[in-house]
Amino acid sequence: MTRHPLLYALAAIVLWASLATLGAAVASLPPFFTVGVSLMIGSLCALKHWREWRVPPATLLLGVTGLFGYHFFLFLAFRLAPAVEANLLNYLWPLLIVLLSPVLLSGYHLSARHILGALAGFVGAALVVTGGQLSINLTALPGYGSAVLAALLWASYSLLTKRVRPFPTAAIGGFCLLSGVLSLLCHTLMEAPVSPSASQWLTLLLLGAGPMGLAFFLWDKALKLGDPRQIGALSYLTPLLSTLLLVASGRGQLGPATGAAIALIVGGALAGTLDWQALRRKPA
Repeated sequence: MTRHPLLYALAAIVLWASLATLGAAVASLPPFFTVGVSLMIGSLCALKHWREWRVPPATLLLGVTGLFGYHFFLFLAFRLAPAVEANLLNYLWPLLIVLLSPVLLSGYHLSARHILGALAGFVGAALVVTGGQLSINLTALPGYGSAVLAALLWASYSLLTKRVRPFPTAAIGGFCLLSGVLSLLCHTLMEAPVSPSASQWLTLLLLGAGPMGLAFFLWDKALKLGDPRQIGALSYLTPLLSTLLLVASGRGQLGPATGAAIALIVGGALAGTLDWQALRRKPA
């Protein structure tokens, strides 16, 4: 595969777009069980490089906080708040990646195109997630807070991997394994036991191999090589592609705001990722 970071990021985004469709097939399973099993399967993507899983404690803590912490607070948000609003707040993470880049990393600053691209992407994602309809329930504030915290954890993890001592991408396998164990512990403490069917085990295998496994490795590679401001703007393609895949699989439908959402997300991604000055320069 080419070493262009945006292609690694796009590959991760495409895999994450399948998460909703695959997740719908195992919706009857307890969420922490699904996450735990999927992450443990995902760790197998780097099993042959298990010797590279050994990283400094601070790096391991960052990885587990990112993978386990994000999913823990996201599912907590879904328990405490309406799913649509919780999911919308979850999609603050691409915007936070853009806005926090100059805060958490040295050598980065924000231009108008980065900010406008990220904001346009968020508005587009909001239209996709809410269908243009949104209601605020004050009793769900703890859930809203959990969703924002989940977004903040994922954005911070994504950026801080560029600040810790360099570590091999294969170490993500160790992050997945430990996060999976913690998720299954939450399942044991908070959820009823379950016995998945053969088809559900197959879906869990696909989840672990793709959006809950390989995608994390691709994402790490993209962030190590690329500009987080561009990657953050590009990430708003995730809810759009996810919705289109749900529609294609017969599990969803397009709403009246879809056209505007597509224009905003694609326009925001282009504004945030393309170097327009370089495009205007004439070749030598």
